[in-house]
This record gives sequence, structure tokens and C-alpha cells, in this order.
Amino acid sequence: MKKYLKELIILLIQIIMFYLFPITAGPTDMMGLVLILLFTTLILSIIIVTISNNKIKYLYPIIVAIVFIPTIYIYYNDSALIHSIWYLITSLIGLIIGIILNKTIKLIKGK
Repeated sequence: MKKYLKELIILLIQIIMFYLFPITAGPTDMMGLVLILLFTTLILSIIIVTISNNKIKYLYPIIVAIVFIPTIYIYYNDSALIHSIWYLITSLIGLIIGIILNKTIKLIKGK
């Protein structure tokens, strides 16, 4: 478990964003909340790639999409199910950006 501590902390931050932030948003703030959550998902997926050396980081996009699904029934309605796909895509993009950043940093340090 200690091996995956960094990944678990990032996932915990993501879960806090999904489950606690909607409590603070009013009915008219939902679109802004979705954009904040998408941006946070992108940033967290970039961070998880840059700080993690474990292969579990490649499961992060799938985990994020699955973790979001219960919030649909808690805070939103069934039409928000498509957002889990957006979170999957966003975290995949963040994963790719993080991989590129990692390779670039290693290339710069190697020279």
C-alpha cells in the first residue's frame, strides 16, 4: 500500500473534487463547476504521471471515470452520464501530456 501512496493521494484529491465541490455550487453554477472539475482532472492526471513511477498510473483515467459515476445520481441527473466520458478523455489527455513532459525532462537532464 505504501508503494502506491502518491497515487492514492492524487486519487483522494480527485474524489474530494467530485464529491465536495458540488455541495458549494448553486443550480446556476453547475456549468462552471463542470469546467473546474475538467481542468482539475487534467492537472491531476499530469501530476500523477510526473510523480509516479508505477504502472498503475495508466489506470487513472478509467478510475476517474468510474469514481465520477456515483456523483451523477447524488448531485446531477441521468443526462450527466456523458460527463464521465469527458473525464475519461480529459484524464487521458493529461496522461499523454504528462508522458511528454516526463520524456522532455529526462531528455533535458540527460544532456
